[in-house]
Amino acid sequence: MAKPKQLRDQSVEELIAQYRECSKDMYNINNENRTAKKVEKPHLMRAKKKERAQVMTILREKGGRKVWSEI
Repeated sequence: MAKPKQLRDQSVEELIAQYRECSKDMYNINNENRTAKKVEKPHLMRAKKKERAQVMTILREKGGRKVWSEI
């Protein structure tokens, strides 16, 4: 998980890619939970949610609504 300062140094494109990656990982963890009824590492879901929220915050700071139309 990146620190906020490191996230602020990234470009908007990199942040969007990281946001999509976090969303994809969350989907996979959730899918694993639904099919197997047991997640090997349940703490990862909370970490991915937190990371995605940090990325969203930085994206809002950088571009506002303009950035969200790209996602």
